[in-house]
Amino acid sequence: MDRDEEPLSARPALETESLRFLHVTVGSLLASYGWYILFSCILLYIVIQRLSLRLRALRQRQLDQAETVLEPDVVVKRQEALAAARLRMQEDLNAQVEKHKEKLRQLEEEKRRQKIEMWDSMQEGRSYKRNSGRPQEEDGPGPSTSSVIPKGKSDKKPLRGGGYNPLTGEGGGTCSWRPGRRGPSSGG
Repeated sequence: MDRDEEPLSARPALETESLRFLHVTVGSLLASYGWYILFSCILLYIVIQRLSLRLRALRQRQLDQAETVLEPDVVVKRQEALAAARLRMQEDLNAQVEKHKEKLRQLEEEKRRQKIEMWDSMQEGRSYKRNSGRPQEEDGPGPSTSSVIPKGKSDKKPLRGGGYNPLTGEGGGTCSWRPGRRGPSSGG
């Protein structure tokens, strides 16, 4: 006990020398590699946290699987719910198929009706082409072909100017094609 009460200067020189050596060694190590040690510790902490979360999740899954095996009622309920959901989806799909078939029937009926109208109009001597924008007009008892006015060209803007000719090489911009040199090939 009396040795613990002695002041620091009274301790043996070997003990104070080893403490100084330890202080200098640890101080120089921290001064040189302190940041690396700090970041390594942080990284180690993060890795340990992630691994512990994964281990917990794995244990939970194993416990859930064990409970599922032990409780057949839960398995039966899940299978019944799955079968009911499949049945509902199949019924929805069947309803969509019926709607689609009905639309196809209506389209077929419309096409058949148009063919009948076309045949009737051909029998009467009218044009069988219908304009989709406006209905066909009947002028009277018989259509007259002399009153048909031919359509002129529409007032559409041309894509290029009137003076453009790709064969002349003018007006096409900075790019122009030039033929290669005539003469013997340079191969030997």
